[in-house]
Amino acid sequence: MRIETTNNIKDVLREQISGALLLPLQKLPSERELSELFSITRISVKTALNALETEGLIYREDRRGWFVSPPRVKYNPLSRCHFHQMVREQARIAETKLIAVNTVIASGELAKVLDLKELTTIHNVERLRYIDGRAVLFVENCLISHFFPDILCENLAQSLTTLYRSKYGFTTSRSRFDFIPTSAPEHVARALGITPGQQILKICRVNYNQNSDIIDCEFEYWRPDAVVISIDSH
Repeated sequence: MRIETTNNIKDVLREQISGALLLPLQKLPSERELSELFSITRISVKTALNALETEGLIYREDRRGWFVSPPRVKYNPLSRCHFHQMVREQARIAETKLIAVNTVIASGELAKVLDLKELTTIHNVERLRYIDGRAVLFVENCLISHFFPDILCENLAQSLTTLYRSKYGFTTSRSRFDFIPTSAPEHVARALGITPGQQILKICRVNYNQNSDIIDCEFEYWRPDAVVISIDSH
């Protein structure tokens, strides 16, 4: 039997996933194998897989192939709960690994985001976050250093929200968000195991403490198949 169209391969794979014949995190046959199985060109296979990736049904690992996406986590930016709590409440397993820490003078672009009026040192904390063992989120936290003396001596893989409260008495009274579908920078792609330039969801969050001071901002880079933004203002 010959299955000759891109739509047919999409329909078959979509039905296999919805019917649980293909399970979350299961690897798909290679593009060459799918081309032979469906009797279509590799270009048509790639077009179909890219479309299913856009739908969030599958994802690509650089040099490893295609896999079935697990269910998305729901992320309400208005919620004050931290990443581990959010994931745990959805019966999933969260993990955070510290990638790098450095202290620099805020760049012009970052100074604008943080509303800085003079040269200011920033602690830049890069972390990689996992759900059920899969790297789904690269985070760059940019902390205005004078608000956080000695913070670099702490375990920065833990929730910074909790650390701010317990060590410095800061609570987040307000946050400002920008959501930007964009392409993955090389260092983000490398950490997440995706191809540089691949589509990613970038969220810029600026945080204010209870005194209405901007104390930090964070840049979140999400695998788009891993998250759904679910805002409830109640």
